[in-house]
Amino acid sequence: MSRARQPPLVTGISPNEGISWTKVTIRGENLGTGPTDLLGLTICGHNCLLTAEWMSASKIVCRVGQAKNDKGDIIVTTKSGGKGTSTVSFKLLKPEKIGILDQSAVWVDEMNYYDMRTDRNKGIPPLSLRPANPLGIEIDKGRFPQKDLESLFPGMSADFTSENFSAAWYLIENHSTTSFDQLKTAVVNLKKQANKKNEGSLAYVKGGLSTFFEAQDALSAIHQKLEADGTEKVEGSMTQKLENVLNRASNTADTLFQEVLGRKDKADSTRNALNVLQRFKFLFNLPLNIERNIQKGDYDVVINDYEKAKSLFGKTEVQVFKKYYAEVETRIEALRELLLDKLLETPSTLHDQKRYIRYLSDLHAPGDPAWQCIGAQHQWILQLMHNCKESYVKEQKGKDTFLFHLYIYACNALLHSPMLDLDSDVRPSPIGHLSQTASLKRGSSFQSGRDDAWRYKAPQQVVFVEKLTKLVVSQLPNFWKLWISYVNGSLFSETAEKSGQMERSKKNARQRQNDFKKMIQEVMHSLVKLIRGALLPFSLREGELRQYGGWEMKSELSGQWLTHVIQTVRLSSESLTALEIPNDMLQIIQDLILDLRVRCIIVTLQHTAEDIKRLAEKEDWVVDNEGLTSLPSQFEQCIIHSLQSLKTVLDCKPGEASVFQQQKTQEDVCQLSIGIMQGFIDCLEQLSTKPDGDIDTSHLSADVSSPDLFGSIHEESSLSSEQRLLIALSNCRYLERHTFLNIAEHFEKHGFQGVDKITQVSMESLKELDQRLFEMYIEFKADPIVGSLEPGIYAGYFDWKDCLVPTGVRNYLKEALVNIIAVHAEVFTISKDLVPRVMSRVVEAVSEELSRLMQCVSSFSKNGALQAKLEICALRDTVAIYLTPESKSSFKQALEALPQLSSGTDRKLLEELLNKFKSSMHLQLTCFQASSSAMMKT
Repeated sequence: MSRARQPPLVTGISPNEGISWTKVTIRGENLGTGPTDLLGLTICGHNCLLTAEWMSASKIVCRVGQAKNDKGDIIVTTKSGGKGTSTVSFKLLKPEKIGILDQSAVWVDEMNYYDMRTDRNKGIPPLSLRPANPLGIEIDKGRFPQKDLESLFPGMSADFTSENFSAAWYLIENHSTTSFDQLKTAVVNLKKQANKKNEGSLAYVKGGLSTFFEAQDALSAIHQKLEADGTEKVEGSMTQKLENVLNRASNTADTLFQEVLGRKDKADSTRNALNVLQRFKFLFNLPLNIERNIQKGDYDVVINDYEKAKSLFGKTEVQVFKKYYAEVETRIEALRELLLDKLLETPSTLHDQKRYIRYLSDLHAPGDPAWQCIGAQHQWILQLMHNCKESYVKEQKGKDTFLFHLYIYACNALLHSPMLDLDSDVRPSPIGHLSQTASLKRGSSFQSGRDDAWRYKAPQQVVFVEKLTKLVVSQLPNFWKLWISYVNGSLFSETAEKSGQMERSKKNARQRQNDFKKMIQEVMHSLVKLIRGALLPFSLREGELRQYGGWEMKSELSGQWLTHVIQTVRLSSESLTALEIPNDMLQIIQDLILDLRVRCIIVTLQHTAEDIKRLAEKEDWVVDNEGLTSLPSQFEQCIIHSLQSLKTVLDCKPGEASVFQQQKTQEDVCQLSIGIMQGFIDCLEQLSTKPDGDIDTSHLSADVSSPDLFGSIHEESSLSSEQRLLIALSNCRYLERHTFLNIAEHFEKHGFQGVDKITQVSMESLKELDQRLFEMYIEFKADPIVGSLEPGIYAGYFDWKDCLVPTGVRNYLKEALVNIIAVHAEVFTISKDLVPRVMSRVVEAVSEELSRLMQCVSSFSKNGALQAKLEICALRDTVAIYLTPESKSSFKQALEALPQLSSGTDRKLLEELLNKFKSSMHLQLTCFQASSSAMMKT
């Protein structure tokens, strides 16, 4: 079964050599998962587990023990990985021991020993380097209670290096059961130690020789006494004697070496001070190093040094160390404030923000710097958005002022120009030229370039929306990524030391999810409301309009600019969706896009309606072979172009709703569409009923493709009202049969709702106009003909009761036929398809009037009846191809009002006169022949 983790591997040790009890730092891989996982640590074969301090999976700190080997490996054993290996080794140095009075060319460092109980180094006084057993005999510790000895020798000490040394206490404590022979041996040992001193030392001892002799005499006397009286009797006296000898020897030694020891103590103090400075120079130099590294921006170095100082001196009780460590803490606190200021400083890159957050986390800064940074970024984005709006609003007002002053200057320059000719044609005004260059003409192709020319053409609101969305799309991704890093804890490193910080970060993020959601929603609401304030101010409440509006809305944006804005907002929405921001946070942008789409459709249709009304100005009255002008085609092309410009608006992108999902939108679009159709119908009516003097025909030109029969129109300088009516009727006929149906297909193709209603209402209105225009034309043409019948019949005091034998059709009827022929020619000139309709109505009117006149005659003579029947039959036969049931009925009623021809002579005469009439007027009556009518039927 394989282990869960790899075996430990030591890849570095610092320092790599030293004496026993040297503190070393071991680095490597898989050094354990925690202090309890560490089972063993050996350096040069010595077990160092007792002094080991586990820091992380890659770092262990310990002290080197008194190993036997001079050089060896570092072996780490863990519970999870087993026994490890090492790629480095440690060299153990042997310390050179120098006595306190030995001559040396260098300063000797103070010897240290390591106290495992307190885990601290303790300095050993120089005098402690004396032999641990000065008498050189075996020490036999007595069982005398320590408290009793302290009461017997108050203020004294058994330590022979102490100034208050008590020889009796030392002998009782260490040699209470020592035999006399052994004490004698101790005296010999003391003598040998004294003989080992150099001559310089002997010179200091000469003055104390008497003391040693006295001691010798005392020992001799003690010996003799013991021999005489026995050991038991003189034991107390011997002890007292020996105590006196040792006291006198100590006092003499102190006197002899007082000056030497004074200089040595001073040297030791100086050496210790230098040693402390040298050993702890890291701490003493740390405040200055922190300042220098902060100035250079080496924050990693500062943090590493601070962590090291904190681990070494964070809990020190030494006043000097506490003072310097407090200074370090002061510098670190200033660094925390500096890093926090840099973190909250804007603008800032995401990389710098993460770096500063890690620094503050490593420095254990109070609070939550990551959340503070998120809050600061949120407020900064909001401020940028509002500043963007304010700058463009001010720029708009400044541009308006500039254009006004430029207009005044241009007008003054023009008025004072010598080239101004007041009698010449009116020239375009300078401001008109400026407006043309500063605004986008409706219907022109949209340029997507971002050069200066485009910026001057585009309205301020459009440029503002582009700038605003670009700002949000550029800033929000970093804001969102910062939050994601905060949530998953990746703001901190993935090593084991930072796992606690990662868990705290994740916990804080879970608690603040709602707060961050509100931040995103606030940014989205601000974005949407700022765009609404610029483009859809009517959709905001009064309070919101004061905060998010402020634009001077002289005229609403055209459909082309709104389409461009919609495309811009769509791209922004796609960019934000790519960040995996939840859809519920972006729904408000989809609502904005829907409102903009609806508004774009409404505005485009409104502008289209205005363009349709202006089509009357473009009517050139040039008629083609089908009797049509360019007006129906222009109308259809205008609507098709309008619908094509709305194609991208009507198309639904992923996540978008249909623009016609709301009933109100369907109704509004339907009414506007009907309004467009009605507007063109009104345009036709306006053109057809306009007085002659109001029609500008100076731009008329001949259609070279038209037959010669249209030449009469082109040769005239103006069109008559009857001709305009005919042209309008021809256009209406084409609109009903082709144009309106084509437009309905385009409406359905683009997803418009209520197309049937639009078509039905438009057709009804068109038919009403057609009927009105037709009645007007018939009134213009038929009334004069009808009105001329009665005066013509009774011209020359003609009387049906008393008249001559008929010799032919009278002139009034011929004149009426000529007028009817003129109407035929006029209609045929405009549109062949209108001839049957017009001629039938004219014939109906004439036949009806003729029938009325015949019925009003009280009585007819034989000749009168023959004359009347001749004229009625001549008219009926002439216009036979245009007879309708109504006109046939009128002719029938007229004939029934006449007396019947009884004789065959009268009928023969009637037939001869009819043939004579048709023969004499054959040329004039050609237009009424059936062969001609065949070409005119549709």
